[in-house]
Amino acid sequence: METYLRNRGDRMPDRTTPMGLEPGDDGNFDDETNQLNYGNNDEDFSHTITQQQQQQQHPKTRWLMLTLTCTKLQSAIYSIFNSKCRAATLRGNFVDRFGAPQCLFSFASLVCCGSVLLSIGVSSKTWEVMYLGRFVFGLGAESLCVAQSTITSDWFEGNDLAFAMGIGLAVSRLGSIFNNIISPKVANSRGGIQTAFWIGPILTFSSLFAAALIICVDRRSVKRLKRRDGGVASTLTEALLEEDAPTRYEKNSESDEVRLTDFRKFGMLFWLLTISCFVVYGCVLPFNNVAAGILLERNYYKPAPSSCHLLHPDQCTSGYLQNGTNPSLSDSTGTICSIAPFQAPLLPSSVNFTSSASGKSGDWENEAYVYPNLTTHDVKCNDPFWNSACTSDYCTKESDSTERAGKIMSIPYLISAVSSPPLGLLVDRIGRRALISSLASGLLFFVHLTMAVSHSSPVLPLVGQGIAYSCYAAVIWPSVPLTVDKKFTGTAFGVITSVQNIGLALFPLMIASIYKASGNTYIPNVEFFFMSCAGLGVLIGLLLNRLDRRYGGKLNGITITSDDESREDAGFANAEDEYFSPLLHPG
Repeated sequence: METYLRNRGDRMPDRTTPMGLEPGDDGNFDDETNQLNYGNNDEDFSHTITQQQQQQQHPKTRWLMLTLTCTKLQSAIYSIFNSKCRAATLRGNFVDRFGAPQCLFSFASLVCCGSVLLSIGVSSKTWEVMYLGRFVFGLGAESLCVAQSTITSDWFEGNDLAFAMGIGLAVSRLGSIFNNIISPKVANSRGGIQTAFWIGPILTFSSLFAAALIICVDRRSVKRLKRRDGGVASTLTEALLEEDAPTRYEKNSESDEVRLTDFRKFGMLFWLLTISCFVVYGCVLPFNNVAAGILLERNYYKPAPSSCHLLHPDQCTSGYLQNGTNPSLSDSTGTICSIAPFQAPLLPSSVNFTSSASGKSGDWENEAYVYPNLTTHDVKCNDPFWNSACTSDYCTKESDSTERAGKIMSIPYLISAVSSPPLGLLVDRIGRRALISSLASGLLFFVHLTMAVSHSSPVLPLVGQGIAYSCYAAVIWPSVPLTVDKKFTGTAFGVITSVQNIGLALFPLMIASIYKASGNTYIPNVEFFFMSCAGLGVLIGLLLNRLDRRYGGKLNGITITSDDESREDAGFANAEDEYFSPLLHPG
């Protein structure tokens, strides 16, 4: 085909991607690998020839698409509690077969319905409804992210992909910051946790609205390009593909089908990338889930001093059940014991109260509170008995410490939100994806080592966590389309997300076991577990770099270069393997 085009005097396009490895270009002019599978309809042909035109002739439209996907993602991220989809691989296959925008709307609908059901279950305190809501939410949550990643990959090919994904990641991190700061305030207010849950359905409805707009924008763009270029494209296609026209744009062969089992065709580079995602995210997202407990135990709500005791060990410390005072005294001197701002107040050694003890007991959650050996795990500060009647000092300080820890927890998210777009832009310009993933894993190792063995301020380690997380996320997701054929992009995102979620389901169980075996403490053993995950990430990163060199530097290379020689040196496809559209480069 290159010979024919050169004889016509047309010039080849000056953009290059690894053959069959980036959304929008698979290295040959073939419907099997260049068609956007938005369903079996009469627009299949127009999708084939207009994807690059959507990008170059309508740059504002693709940025609008990114804005809408970010709005959808931010709304879904805030839906309070993480619910992971275990069938992300299947959903990724659906994205490839039926089209990302349509699947996006379906998944957003599931997320919205699941969030509503979950909130109803929490408000009515009905476990069955809560389980159903979590299940429905899980069917759409991660699959929605798969569809969003696929849309971004399709609309931002070449050297804008990491930048676009960085913007999406930044917006989602802003949602996480919003969650960490607002949720504790709402839950600690008079509205309680029920009100906090109902914020989720409100925002997921905006996600559903954004998904509907994405479908409209996508269809409008395709129709405009079809009207503008349909006649020229048809004539040109007949001239270029005269010999094999009957088979180029018809889905007659089985090879055109996208099947769930296509993941078996993925190469070792993709699977190493997937394993790296499995272990590295194991010391990022599970850490975020328990970060509040770690920060409270390590810095902001340490146990009460063991050298102190209550004047009346079997009486409440503060609240309307304590008529007088019950000060903390030093064991050695008998004077008032000094409790630091970051330490918890002392609790009674035992409690024995029934609802008849107070006229305000109608607000209590239980009829009786009998604890011969009271521990911190017995005190539930959402219960008015504890936060108003018996241990109000303990619960007030716990609430303040929790909000303080929530703000500190937001440091990695804030760094990620600020740095993800420029890091994505940098990765688009310099490549080095496999190298950066290894360095990020190494930084995570030292972050959790510091958290495990040091009692210094957590600010600096969490800054390191944010930098490492931002760097890793900036390279891992844009690398996925570089390792698979374009038509498998959705399936690839589904597979890697599914494997990631397997880890995110297993790691909390492992962390809970370590926590229990360590006497209900996080430090240091849980942090040692995160260190081991980061260490494995470093080893896998080294293997990824070695394998990438063998395959020509697809990950560490720059996606687009200026001439054929530099493309070959970088390990990319030759010019004759490139997808060519004369409509983009008129002679």
